[in-house]
Amino acid sequence: MQIESADLCPFGSLRGRPVTQIRLTDGPCSAEILTYGAALRSLTVPDPTGKPVDLVLGFDTVEDYVNQDCYIGAIVGPVANRIGGAACLVNGRALALDPNEAPNCLHSGLAGFDKAIWTVESASDRAVTLSHVHPDGLGGIPGDLRVSVTYTLAGRCLRIDYRAVSDRDTICNPTNHSYFNLNGHESGSVEGHSVCIHAARFTPADAAGIPTGEILPVARTPMDLRQPKPLRAGLSAEYAQLRLARGYDRNWAPDGAGFRRIAAVCGDRSGIRMTVWTDRPGVQFYTGNFLPAPLPGKSGAVYGPRAGLCLETQAFPDAPNHAGFPSIALKAGEIWTSRTEYRFDAAE
Repeated sequence: MQIESADLCPFGSLRGRPVTQIRLTDGPCSAEILTYGAALRSLTVPDPTGKPVDLVLGFDTVEDYVNQDCYIGAIVGPVANRIGGAACLVNGRALALDPNEAPNCLHSGLAGFDKAIWTVESASDRAVTLSHVHPDGLGGIPGDLRVSVTYTLAGRCLRIDYRAVSDRDTICNPTNHSYFNLNGHESGSVEGHSVCIHAARFTPADAAGIPTGEILPVARTPMDLRQPKPLRAGLSAEYAQLRLARGYDRNWAPDGAGFRRIAAVCGDRSGIRMTVWTDRPGVQFYTGNFLPAPLPGKSGAVYGPRAGLCLETQAFPDAPNHAGFPSIALKAGEIWTSRTEYRFDAAE
């Protein structure tokens, strides 16, 4: 472990193992990351007046994280999102995954990255690298998958770099599952936020969130977010894909390729804007429709449905079961990397 003037402190223990919080700072911005689930616990940036605002939902104890099932702040994987029927093929071999959302598999089952205590590999005042080994066969996923995640705070930007390698052919599609509220984590519903997703297409899904296999145009539907739109307008629309999910909870296929800007969100009261940049082919936009109420959060906050929104950069859900979707296959010995950035400034 390489520790260079890093701010580390205890955050409880689980199964006899300590859980650590790492605090990153750069000027007026700060972030707190936990070794449990490699979770982003807080992300504080100044609003246009200079007031610090914590933008992500979180909890005060390890037990609170363990007892919730909303993946708040966590790195999820090895395979984020859903696999229909908890089954798919890898090189013609049928995999039986953990059906934790029976009959489907969500976020790799009951023993995914979000439930692990990660190891701090290095830490400084502005960056931390956490690592984890997901053992062969856990949750039905083949191979010892060695993964690392680096959080870097650079001014008003939080960058997340992923790296993974397996000793067997496998599947790999991790993401971060933070819930953002740009008015402040304690400020209630995000329905007043405006959202823009630079995507002309999305992947419709059934009532269980499993894609149909189609990639449809967003034009002339409430899924068209190519121009900034208040969430409240879309959430109230009579549209089958919104009714099935009780709000937004679908995968968009952002335009372009490589590392590019894919989305922007503006807090209606804070004046803070977040832009999302990634090299991933998809993004799951979720408006926290199934957050329970009341859900006690950090610092006395109480969360509920739509208290935060997620922009989960990823490959498409259920990708191994749809030939037209980008592949999430990872060959043995092949190094997989990805980058996502959340950048903050004043809303225009």
